[in-house]
Amino acid sequence: MEFVFAPAPAVAVPIAESADTASARERFPVRRVYCVGRNYAAHAREMGHDPDREPPFFFSKPADAVLYVAPGTTGEFPYPSRTNDVHHEMELVAAIGRAGRDIAVEHALEHVYGYALGLDMTRRDLQAEAKKMGRPWDVAKGFDHSAPLGPIHPVSRVGHIERGAIWLEVNGAERQRSDVSQLIWSTAETIAYLSTLFTLEPGDLVFTGTPEGVGAVARGELMTGGVDGLGELSVRVI
Repeated sequence: MEFVFAPAPAVAVPIAESADTASARERFPVRRVYCVGRNYAAHAREMGHDPDREPPFFFSKPADAVLYVAPGTTGEFPYPSRTNDVHHEMELVAAIGRAGRDIAVEHALEHVYGYALGLDMTRRDLQAEAKKMGRPWDVAKGFDHSAPLGPIHPVSRVGHIERGAIWLEVNGAERQRSDVSQLIWSTAETIAYLSTLFTLEPGDLVFTGTPEGVGAVARGELMTGGVDGLGELSVRVI
C-alpha cells in the first residue's frame, strides 16, 4: 500500500514504570478520547446546572490532543488561540483495554486496563458561545494539546480507583478538591452507558469528569494535580 503522504504517527502513552523493566518500554496506543460532562454535583452547580442524576452526556477530543507528561517532569501547555479564558479541569482517566458494547455495569471495570491523571483544558469563552448558539463544543474542547495526560497505571498494580482525593493547585494555591467517590456516575456506570452509544475498543480513554473549582489559567502559571494512588501531574501554561 502506498500513501500520498506519510501517515501521522500513532499517539501512544507510556505505562507507568515499575520494578519490571519491561513496563518502561510498553506504550498504550490511544484510539479515541471520550469525556463525560458535569459528573460531580458541585461542579454542575458552579456551571449553573441542576446536579440531579440525569443520563450522562459525552464529548470527544482527537487522539492527538493528548499531551503526555512524564512523572517528575513539568509539561508545557501552549496557551491556545482565539480565546481569553482557558480553564483547567482535573480528571481521573480510565484506559480501556478490552472491547465491548452494551456492557453491563457489573462487568464494566473488567474492560479497564488502567488509570491515569488527565486535564481537560477548555476554551471556556468559546464553549459559552457555542452553548448560547446551540452549536457543538469541538472548538472549545478538542483543540491542540487540550488533554495533558500522565502515564497509564495498570489495574494489576493500582487496583480500581473508586475513591480517593482528586485535587488541583495553580501556583501552589488549591483550586479543586473532591473525592472520586463523589462522581454522579461512577466509572463503571459511565463506561457501561458510553458502551450503549459506541463500541468501546482497546486504546480508548475515558475522562470521567471534573470536580468543583474549575477556573482560568494564564501564561506562566503552574498547574499541579493528582488522584490518590496515581501520583501527580504538573503542567505549565506557556
